[in-house]
Amino acid sequence: MNIISKFTVGSEEGISDLITIIDASVYALHKEYVSSEDIKKYIENDIDPRKMINDLNDLSNQLIITYVDNHPAGYSILKSGFSHPVLPEEKRATEMIFVILPEFDSPETRESLWKKSRSAASFTDMIWINIMAHDPLSAFLKESGFTIAADASAGPFQLPSHLLQFEISKS
Repeated sequence: MNIISKFTVGSEEGISDLITIIDASVYALHKEYVSSEDIKKYIENDIDPRKMINDLNDLSNQLIITYVDNHPAGYSILKSGFSHPVLPEEKRATEMIFVILPEFDSPETRESLWKKSRSAASFTDMIWINIMAHDPLSAFLKESGFTIAADASAGPFQLPSHLLQFEISKS
């Protein structure tokens, strides 16, 4: 199995791979909690490639896509300068979105995406993520050093989530 995580720009190919992952992950993560019709409506109405290109071409955002045997398998988006009210104000915080499709989820895929994301966020004091309580990646992030900062809600359907934080050590 060949796993590679790499920085991706808001190009047509990059956005196409990102949307492939987003569409599949929205179904996988919500299918037990939300009707297929509502998921389909969300994907059709709220996932806008033009907006994604604009967001990714903002220099404070970084996209990392993980490929398994050349198939888009997961992604991480780092958004600098985005904090959350429950986080310490004196810390420079970076928001992270962290997604791996279930069919590609393995310790190796998780590690590849996390290591690249962690390296890309070395400039900040803290990484935070609002992740669904039922997301299987939540346990991995906690094992990687994230701690729960607060209970919240997340995603397009505002399901129960945890706001996780990860302190970057400056050594």
